[in-house]
Amino acid sequence: MADQDLAARFLALHRPGSPLLIPNPWDAGSARILQSLGFAAVATTSGGFAMTLGRPDGAVTRDEALTHAEAIVSAVSVPVSADLEGGFAADADGVAETYRAAVGTGLAGGSLEDFDGSRLYPIDVAADRVAAAAEVTRGRFVLTARAENHIRGNPDLADTIARLQRYQEAGADVLYAPGVLDPADVRTLLAEVDRPVNVLLLPGGAGIAELAELGVSRISVGGAFAYASLAALVEVGRQLLAGDSRFLDRVPAGRAAARAAFAI
Repeated sequence: MADQDLAARFLALHRPGSPLLIPNPWDAGSARILQSLGFAAVATTSGGFAMTLGRPDGAVTRDEALTHAEAIVSAVSVPVSADLEGGFAADADGVAETYRAAVGTGLAGGSLEDFDGSRLYPIDVAADRVAAAAEVTRGRFVLTARAENHIRGNPDLADTIARLQRYQEAGADVLYAPGVLDPADVRTLLAEVDRPVNVLLLPGGAGIAELAELGVSRISVGGAFAYASLAALVEVGRQLLAGDSRFLDRVPAGRAAARAAFAI
């Protein structure tokens, strides 16, 4: 499938009021299982992928992230969007290099944060970085620009909206402000931008039905599935250590899911 067709297919799934529910697999197997359940697209998770390498979120390289994204793309037939963190580059030229390479992996899209691992970029710098990514991906890749304020200790809705407006002007296709929880804030944000908006599903925030009613176009879960799976691993591991074999009750369902997804 041509890049333009894949990107168009992915973008068309973003419908205000009928949002795309996009899960975040952490490896090829989890991607295949999620596709088998009927999800129309999937997205990588930086935290979930880093966990598979025994590292914390934010501790993977650009080459590792792109190789991982390519593996997910190869595992499924649905569009794949990648969590590319802050673009793995300090300047706009480096950002362009990352997103040019991302298009080459077969991804349908990917995100760009306005956070460098220690600080939020000034708005002008952040907008220039979005513009650099947009220039090399336009028409071939759905670029999601992220305003990180609300998960980086600066829950300033006015600044978040101002940032998203600049990223929209810079060429972003989808806008995303993880951590905006209050439905009234989501409504205000939606009214101030003209691009599809993604919302991260979080405890204490609006639920799926309410977000749909507000007009959100995409709902994602970030690393939640990966960490929920890790919690299940901890639970069954502790059962075994305690001499409890009840974890075996879960095996048939898991084996059946694998057989269905992997055509065994």
